[in-house]
Amino acid sequence: MRALIRGLDALLRRAGGVFEFSTHPDCILRLQVGRASHPFALADGVKVQRGDPILLLHLWNERVPSFGPAGPDLAWAVQAYRRFRTSLGEAARWMEEQPDQLGIRAVGGATVLAFSGDSDTGAEVLKRLGFELLPYRNPLGRFGEFWENLYTLALMWTYNPASARHRPLSRMQRAEMWMSAQRFLERYGSHPAATP
Repeated sequence: MRALIRGLDALLRRAGGVFEFSTHPDCILRLQVGRASHPFALADGVKVQRGDPILLLHLWNERVPSFGPAGPDLAWAVQAYRRFRTSLGEAARWMEEQPDQLGIRAVGGATVLAFSGDSDTGAEVLKRLGFELLPYRNPLGRFGEFWENLYTLALMWTYNPASARHRPLSRMQRAEMWMSAQRFLERYGSHPAATP
């Protein structure tokens, strides 16, 4: 069954244009250049219109650090945080190498990492990394979100089985995480501004 899910995951990545962009061993992200499905505004004044180019971040499931049998601990959290920051730096460098940065207006996407049950620790980490959290919008409403969450759970079970035990389907909550492209490059690019 896991082999089937891996195969489906690879097929969906190819169909969606999700690609590996870095050879850095600690990179845990893949990228997808897409178009905004709806308008949204960010705190730095950037307004993204429907159809604007965006850079979507996808977890590179095979490289995400595995939970231990007891679930995530401090050592896991530190390792995952460091790898995520490294990956964001790699993504910024990739953007800098593209002609006119492909006109990308914002960097981010949908995630289940922001909220886990009653905890908003993930949300605080994403905010510390510079992302703004916005309500998630699935075109098919809760029906569509249910199937997305089910697929996410299947990926967790396939690539990091202990994580599936610690994030039941009934408690998955999606959010959108975004940062304007300009702020992203200022923060993670070749000449980043001082950040915590």
